[in-house]
Amino acid sequence: MKCLNDGELKNMQKKYDWLLFDADETLFDYPSHIGLARLAARYGIAWTDADYAQFQAVNQPLWRAYQEGRIDIGQLEAQRFADLAARTGQPAPQLNRELQLEMAQLCNLLPGARELLAAAHGAGIRIGIITNGFAVQQEPRLRASDVSQYIDLLIISELEGFPKPDKRLFEAALRKMKQPAPQRVLMIGDNPDTDIAGGARAGMDTAWYNPEGRACPEHVAPTYHIRHLQQLHAVVLP
Repeated sequence: MKCLNDGELKNMQKKYDWLLFDADETLFDYPSHIGLARLAARYGIAWTDADYAQFQAVNQPLWRAYQEGRIDIGQLEAQRFADLAARTGQPAPQLNRELQLEMAQLCNLLPGARELLAAAHGAGIRIGIITNGFAVQQEPRLRASDVSQYIDLLIISELEGFPKPDKRLFEAALRKMKQPAPQRVLMIGDNPDTDIAGGARAGMDTAWYNPEGRACPEHVAPTYHIRHLQQLHAVVLP
């Protein structure tokens, strides 16, 4: 599916009551290599590129297992930090918490995110975030980025008990939105499997944010396909 240009998007303009955003790599960057290096340095460990590659070799399959419901958030937390816990002598939950608080200060809004949030808020569109990220990071990150005033709803899978793409998480979001018609909600995210397929299963329109121009999986059919967040102005703003 090709990315749409601004003219094509303008022709697809639709009124939405809610915009529901993924957090990591949709609204915020996520420089985990920096956060992990700072965490390791706190315990006297020089964190190398090889350390980061080894961490991700464990971490990424664990996140997939969590998203697919094969492990819970506690298992994810413990297993991804097993090596660093052994090296530092600190429990995995403590290391995870320290990393999340570090990341809350490191994460920056992606280009166009603040402007889109402000414009949608100013137009009377309500805004939510739905994330599989750890709960301890979410509120501090919103405060640090100074966009809390635009956010009407924060849905965290860790607290709800279901990760994206589980339909139940999106249904929980709709309940907390006071049950708008799902087609009046636009789900925006960078992950075609968790964000786009998950939102579509709940009946929402979807916008796949794909700045790298990746190929769209055959089983996923986003309503909109964009390369830049500012392209959504043409879709959602009057």
